[in-house]
This record gives sequence, structure tokens and C-alpha cells, in this order.
Amino acid sequence: MSLPNVSSSVSSSASTNVSSSTGRLVSLDQFRGYTVLGMLLVNYFGGYKVCPQVWKHTHDYCSYADTIMPQFLFAVGFALRLTIGRRLQTQGHDAALYSRIIRRMLGLILVALVVHGSGIGPRAENWSKLVELGWWHALAEPLKRSWFQTLMHIGVTSLWILPVIGSKASWRVLWMAGSALLHVLLSYQFNFVWCNTDPNAIDGGPLGFLTWAVPAIVGTLACDWFVDQARDHGRARVVVKSMFVSLGLMVLGYGLSCGTRFYDVPAQSGELLAKTKLAAAPVWPTAEQIADRHAEGQWSAWLAEPPFVKPPDQTARKWNYWMMSQRAGTLSYLTFSAGFSLAVFVLFYGLCDGLGWQLGVFRTFGTNALVAYILHSMVSSAVQPFFPKDSPFWYAYTGLALFFAINWVCLRSLEKQGIFLRV
Repeated sequence: MSLPNVSSSVSSSASTNVSSSTGRLVSLDQFRGYTVLGMLLVNYFGGYKVCPQVWKHTHDYCSYADTIMPQFLFAVGFALRLTIGRRLQTQGHDAALYSRIIRRMLGLILVALVVHGSGIGPRAENWSKLVELGWWHALAEPLKRSWFQTLMHIGVTSLWILPVIGSKASWRVLWMAGSALLHVLLSYQFNFVWCNTDPNAIDGGPLGFLTWAVPAIVGTLACDWFVDQARDHGRARVVVKSMFVSLGLMVLGYGLSCGTRFYDVPAQSGELLAKTKLAAAPVWPTAEQIADRHAEGQWSAWLAEPPFVKPPDQTARKWNYWMMSQRAGTLSYLTFSAGFSLAVFVLFYGLCDGLGWQLGVFRTFGTNALVAYILHSMVSSAVQPFFPKDSPFWYAYTGLALFFAINWVCLRSLEKQGIFLRV
């Protein structure tokens, strides 16, 4: 999980949280660097037996691991608004500027096809088998899994929000809401079941950009608040406003996730969840399911488990659209995660701009995030063969430390030489 280093430079007169030596937004780089390190942690360590449950993706609730990718989309939206949005406001909507932006995002998509496509196996044994397979069956698995991972979602989501990146906040919010509603509709038609049938999708599949747009557009709004409004109205007012919005989004996301309770299966029904994990009507519950919730009588029967708390094993529940699921890119998950991303950024804003704090390791990873993404999978492939997934605690964490160290040494060397890979 990572993002391209869309430039986050601004002039020193545009914002208070700008490094005088580099002209970069310090809090955004620190936030991005923390998120890159979170990506390394969950991508490398998630498969180990000693890895805490909250560091793993399990696709039926929001874990710490699931907060990482939305933070990248938040940072991408922030940076796009910071650089591209300002140019659109000053230069107007000229074709040359849009053409340059589109070329950059198409370049990132090409990089994604190469990076994410490296693990795709042969589509057929020979030419005749390939012809027999047909183009759709040859491309379906890469489209659903291999190609549509983080870099691809960043490129496609950036293109999706491009029409409103220079617009006023109300238009961006309407675009976000429309994208979310379209995702719900398409999930109702086919997409949720398709994402959760073999081979399972990754990060919402090809239509995931519709809900990844939620944290990205929230990032554009945060850019307005922390750059323009912080300068004009003061930091304290912006921080309070952002925390209210953050809390509201998290509460809304949790409220949407409570729809998952319609899909509880009573123990006395004798239904075998192991054979029928997906609900028959995963987006719109049936009248019978709604009646069952009403019959419970207690208000607690309507409440889902809070984020970061895995549903208890004794609760029998069909998988459905309203649970927080990164695999399906569900609306409840991305709404909550957009609010959580904003809260984390506010923390970094306070530390970096209120207290003048920054951490070198966050800077190193945050200013070369695209290299970190490409590099970390190669380092993982080199380290993990010597550290089995069932290793004891001390040995598994030794491998994790070695993995982090190799990535840091490589990125720090590039930083000292002034080498940065940006799209």
C-alpha cells in the first residue's frame, strides 16, 4: 500500500507548516511517512502467527491494517488539491494543464500494471488454449486482483476526482456523495458478490475508486482548511472544525456498519455458514431480516462491534455490504476510515506545526513513498524465506526489524543523494 509522491510543495506565504529548507509541507510528509511505515508493517508481518490480529486484514471489520490505504488516498487528495487545485484557480481550466495531469496519472497506472502484474502467472499453456480461454477469462483475474491494487487505485481515483479538484467544496462533497451512492447501486446489482467470489478481489476491485474517492475528497477539503483557512482564521479554529468533521465521519461510518446486524443468523436456524458465507441479499436486507431485528427488542441488537474489534466467533453472521470490508471497498469502511485519516492528520499537524516536531525516519519514507512501495516487496521476498511464518516471537520480530532496516538504509541513501521518484 503506497502512493506516488505527488508534489506537496507550496510557497512559504501560502501556509505556516512549510519547511523553509525544502518548501514542502512538513505535516503532510510526516503523515505520509508514518503511513508508509504502517504499510511495511502490515504487508510484511500480517501472515505471521505471532502478528497481533489488529495488524491483519480479515475483510469483515476495520483493523489497524485497514486504516493504512485510506490514509494514502487522503494524502493524495490533499496533495492534488494543494498543487493542481491552486494552479487551476490561478491559471484557469486550460487544456494543457489537464493534459499534463492526465499524462501523469496514466504514467502511474502504467507503473501499476508493471509492478502489480509481475506476479501474474501464464494465462494459458499455449496459443490454442489462450484462444479457447477468450479475452475476458484471460483478463478477469488480473483485473479483479493483480492489477487493481494500491497504485492502480490511486491513479484511477485521481482521474475520477480530477473534474472537481479545482471546484468549491460543495461540488466536491456532491461528487463524493454521488460516487458513494453509485457504488452502493453497483454493489447491489453485482459488485459485492463478484468481489467476494473466487478469485477474491483486492481493495474493491475495478470499481473500488468510487468509494476510495471518499478519503481522497476529504483530503482535498483538509487542504483547504489547513492551508487557506489556517492562514486566514488561525490554527485552533481549523483544528476544532476538523476534529468535529472527523468525529462525524467516523460516527457515520460506524452507523452504516450497523446494517451488518440484519445479517445475523440465529443459532437455532441450523444454517451452515461455512458453506454459505455470503448473504443472499447482501446489500438490501429482506423484510424477514428487518423483522428479526425488530423482534429482538433491545437497542443493542442494532449495534455492530466498534471498529478495531473483531466480531466474536460465536456471532453467526453472513458477509454483507454493510460490514467494514477493504476487500469490497464498502461505504461504511471508507467513510469511517476517511474520518480516521483526518484525525491522524490533525495529530501530525499539531505535532509538526504546533510543536515544531518531526521525525527523520518519517521524512525519509514520506518523501520517497513510490520507491518505498516498489522496494518493500523485493526486500520482503529476500528476507521472508529465512523467517518462516510460524517462527517464535523473538525470531519473527528479528526478521521484521531486518526488513525495516534494509528498506530504511536504501531510502536514506537515496535521500542523501537527492534522488526522489515522483509521478
